[in-house]
Amino acid sequence: MGIEIERKFLLRNDDWRALADEGMIYRQGYLVGGRRASVRVRLEGEQAFLNIKSMTLDVTRLEFEYPVPREDAETMLAQLCEKPLIEKRRYRVPYAGRQWEIDVFEGENAGLVVAEIELSAADEEFPRPPWLGKEVSHDPRYYNVNLVHHPYRAWGGDGP
Repeated sequence: MGIEIERKFLLRNDDWRALADEGMIYRQGYLVGGRRASVRVRLEGEQAFLNIKSMTLDVTRLEFEYPVPREDAETMLAQLCEKPLIEKRRYRVPYAGRQWEIDVFEGENAGLVVAEIELSAADEEFPRPPWLGKEVSHDPRYYNVNLVHHPYRAWGGDGP
């Protein structure tokens, strides 16, 4: 069984960019986004995956991911997924022996930037980089599955 333990944060500034890799383009869409689970298809560069994740409002969730043929993923994104698709560039940023992932959203969610860290326990302590801002792990607005129906651009004055 796959378990994801992840914390999500906004950023104070762009200082993280000095430590970041070149980033990778992600495109993902949701086939199902129900009360119990979401099912998404994702292109990560040249690779493609089908992902199933529980919809709990917590830092710990069930997650299963399976590789799929890229052509199948492209067809699912074009014909089966809800729109708009989630488009972002993901950067990997090392800090104090940990790996952060910074997502810079594009398209309908342009302007949104979040940092994520995966942990081995929900209460695990970790060093916080100086560019890290407010934690949004428990705010469902920042879940990718919710950004499809309520894109960041539509938040108006209700954003970060």
